[in-house]
Amino acid sequence: MSKQKRHKPEEIASILKQHEAGLTTAEICRQYGISSQTLYRWKSKYAGMGTPEVKRLKQLEDENRRLKQMVADQALDMQAMKTIIEGKY
Repeated sequence: MSKQKRHKPEEIASILKQHEAGLTTAEICRQYGISSQTLYRWKSKYAGMGTPEVKRLKQLEDENRRLKQMVADQALDMQAMKTIIEGKY
């Protein structure tokens, strides 16, 4: 199993532009070491976006992930406090 590589938003945008320009899926996948599934997932997610939009979307997704993690941590803390208050420890 190969190590996952994170592609930068600029790379994703340029890869999609190459695909739109007519480069075949097989050539792109071989050149960048990605699967065709990854290419088509990027295409459905980032279709028509330029580099700034892709960059901003990735930032928002990362921020959303961090906020969800904070909410989950707080919920665990609240549950622990509730257990302690009820004396079920």
